[in-house]
Amino acid sequence: MPEFAVSFRFSFEGSNAEDQEIDFYDVSQALLGFQRSLALTTHLVLNDEVITQAPSLKGARILAEPPNEGSWEIIATVVGGLIGGVIYAGTRPKDTPIGHLIHSAYDFVVSRTLGFNVDYEKSLGQSYRALQMSRAEVPVLDETRFDSIVEKVEVPVREMHRPIIKSGTADKAKISAMKAGRFVALGHPLDIVTYEHVQYTYQYEDPTEIEGKISSYNINTFRGRVFVPDYNRPVPFELSENCRSGDDISTIVDSLSTNARDRSLESGIINIKALVSVSRSGRVKKLFILEVSRQRFAR
Repeated sequence: MPEFAVSFRFSFEGSNAEDQEIDFYDVSQALLGFQRSLALTTHLVLNDEVITQAPSLKGARILAEPPNEGSWEIIATVVGGLIGGVIYAGTRPKDTPIGHLIHSAYDFVVSRTLGFNVDYEKSLGQSYRALQMSRAEVPVLDETRFDSIVEKVEVPVREMHRPIIKSGTADKAKISAMKAGRFVALGHPLDIVTYEHVQYTYQYEDPTEIEGKISSYNINTFRGRVFVPDYNRPVPFELSENCRSGDDISTIVDSLSTNARDRSLESGIINIKALVSVSRSGRVKKLFILEVSRQRFAR
C-alpha cells in the first residue's frame, strides 16, 4: 500500500473555551470519541471490515500533535503504508488519493450519523475514481458498507458533544480536514441540535404508510436507505422479521434496481408500512419496516 497521511482538526468554540478553559473530563471523553470514530472509519476504508474497538485498527496509525496555544483544538493525523511503521516529521506524503478517500469517508460517516444526507457519488464516488487511477490496493466499498459503520460510531460521535451538553464549557465543535495545504471544514458543526438527533430517539407506536424508493440495501443485515419524496431525502431502514420473505426482498431489490437504472422521481416507488423513529426536533431518523408492496397508494 502506498504511503499516505491525512490530518483532521477537532476544535471547540464558545463559552469557557473562548477563555482557553474547558471541562477536563468532558474534553477527554470527546477526544476519545473523536479518535474512535476516526479509527473505525479508517479501518473500514482500508480493510472492508467493521470493528468495534479502536485498537483493532490495521493498516494505519493515528497520531496526535500538541494542542495549539490559546485554543481548544487538537490535530490528529492518520498515517499508513510507511516502511516498518516508522514515521518522520516533515516527510509525510500530502494530498494522496488514499488520504482524500479517508477524508471523504469520515465526512460521509459523521454527517450521516448527525442526520445529514451526503451524496455518495459526489463524495466517495469521486474519491474512489481518483484512487483507481492511482492503482492503490484499497477495496472499493459501496454506500451500504459505509452505512453499516454509522450505527457503530453513533456513541463516539455523541461523546464528542460532551463539553457542549454536559458542562456547557463550549457552544459548538468543528471538524476540519487538511486539503491542499489548508484545513477545510467537514459537514456541519456539532451543537445542541446535532446532539439531540444522535442522543434522542422516539418511535411512534402506530405504523405510518410511506411511499419511497430504495437507494441502498445490505442483504446480510436487512438494512439500507430509502428515498422518501415527502422528506426529500434518504432515510435509514431495517426490515422487521415479518418482512424478510422472498417476495418482500424481491420488492426491495427490484426497487433498488429500478432506481439505479432510472433516476426519475417516480421510478422504483414502492409502498412501505413502518414504525417511524424521530429525533427530539421531529426529524425522521429511521424506519422499522413492517410491510412492503408494489401497489401505489390511492391519491
